[in-house]
Amino acid sequence: MGIKYKYNTQTLSYEKVEKTTKDRLVRVLSLVVSGIFFAGITWFVSQNYLASPKEREQKRELSQLKLQYNLLNKRVIEMQKVMEDVQYRDDNIYRVIFEAEPIPSNFRKSGRGGVNRYRNLEGYDNSKLVIETTKRLDQLEKRIYVQSKSFDDVYNMAMQKELMLASIPAVQPVANKDLKRMASGYGKRIHPVYKTEMMHWGMDFSATIGTEIYATGNGVVKIVKYQKGYGKHVVINHGYGYETYYAHMSKFNVRVGQKIKRGEVIGYIGNTGTSTAPHLHYEVHKNGKKLNPVNYYFNDLSPEEYDKMLELSAATNQSFD
Repeated sequence: MGIKYKYNTQTLSYEKVEKTTKDRLVRVLSLVVSGIFFAGITWFVSQNYLASPKEREQKRELSQLKLQYNLLNKRVIEMQKVMEDVQYRDDNIYRVIFEAEPIPSNFRKSGRGGVNRYRNLEGYDNSKLVIETTKRLDQLEKRIYVQSKSFDDVYNMAMQKELMLASIPAVQPVANKDLKRMASGYGKRIHPVYKTEMMHWGMDFSATIGTEIYATGNGVVKIVKYQKGYGKHVVINHGYGYETYYAHMSKFNVRVGQKIKRGEVIGYIGNTGTSTAPHLHYEVHKNGKKLNPVNYYFNDLSPEEYDKMLELSAATNQSFD
């Protein structure tokens, strides 16, 4: 440090200034404080405005990761759209062909359980993007799993298609050559006894007593008995939810538990039970619901014969039972 002098007006001369310990201490402290202050400013600027090469590299990586997450999110959305199309075809084409129930939408779209499943992804600048993408991936994973199981079912149903086609009711229970006429179809009809309009749950085939009645599909005989309404009747369980009823028979040709092939004679037309003329009352049930039998003659009717059958079955007339 340089030597300082002070002019003395009394002696009219320069005198050497002697610094005390206190002056030296104040000087040192001022330098230290100034150093700390400027160091603090330098640190603040460097931390907030001047990034180190490593920090700049990390920022570039974070920016790239954010970009990739956005692209991934868009790709997942596109994949979900493709999966929705696959699901639609599965429910409305494949399962319809094999007469299987569609998979419930809420089951397909349900996510994974756990309220705090994504807690570990919270608290970051891009948490919303990361959590949203992860949720979409989880949902897609669940849908793919459900669809895979569904295709396993469809594959098994395809393997059993031949057996199913042989079992589904698909022919008339009375041959066309034996029919006097198709007496009454499915729908509201006038009851022959009560003379009031009632629901007729099957189709009536008019033929002479003793005319052969055929099983309309492969199955197992479930019921062979007499009942007041149906008279002598047979019920065949075809599997796949199907059952067929053959009522007002004159004679049985099967027994309970017997395996039946389509086209086998199971009995003969009669006039038993609540019947006003010789005929066969025929019903088709699917999963306990009574269906219109006219929809199940596609194996042995030509297009012209089928159109004629539709016309006759739709006529509002009096049933025979």
